[in-house]
Amino acid sequence: MTSPAAAHVAIVGLTFLIAGTVKGVTGMGLPTVAMGVLGTLMLPAQAATLLILPSLITNVWQLFAGPGVIGLAKRFWPMMAGIVAGTIGAASFIAGSGGTWAVTGLGAALTLYAMSGLFAWRFAVKPEYERRLSPAVGIVTGLITGGTGVFVVPAVPYLQALDLKKEDLVQALGLSFTVSTVALAIGLARENAFAIGDVNNSLLAVVPALLGMWIGQHVRERISPATFRRWFFICLLALGLQLLLRHLI
Repeated sequence: MTSPAAAHVAIVGLTFLIAGTVKGVTGMGLPTVAMGVLGTLMLPAQAATLLILPSLITNVWQLFAGPGVIGLAKRFWPMMAGIVAGTIGAASFIAGSGGTWAVTGLGAALTLYAMSGLFAWRFAVKPEYERRLSPAVGIVTGLITGGTGVFVVPAVPYLQALDLKKEDLVQALGLSFTVSTVALAIGLARENAFAIGDVNNSLLAVVPALLGMWIGQHVRERISPATFRRWFFICLLALGLQLLLRHLI
């Protein structure tokens, strides 16, 4: 293996180790961190292909961590349908000629998410509005996923606003992330940006991601989650601003 190739593998491995650690501590953040870091080194479409398997495996793990999968799927299927439609519809942007501007979009999504976390933006959604809002939130999340590879906005703030029980929220996030990952893979494959050969590269990222999750779970027992989340969002904000401003200045 040549030195540049070895350096590339090492950087990808370290990125997913860090991303997995963040997910192990906070319960989310693996794709966000991976896209943020790798987005500084390659086009978002290339980073997204590496993300597919680590994200899918860790999110399926999270999804089936409790007994409420079927009930959550029945409740949130309109949102999931919106995510699939929006992601597949927008995948041509991240995979095609919009790839360069997708970096700016990625930066904007990361910056918005980091600011919402740092400033603890919170809102509540009344039950009677959920049926109407869920499909719209799904479509917007899908459009952002297909355009940037990041699937946290606005899905995460929306699910947090529904006042779900802690276990249900964790599984609902796992459901949203799993559907987003599958839809992104379908969208990229449809645009010829993800093929069977890319699975091998994505598979190599699974081991450091799982190792990172294991490390993160142990770290969570030793530090304040609030402190960790604050520094996580600060670092994410720095990454987002760097990507956002790269093509604007």
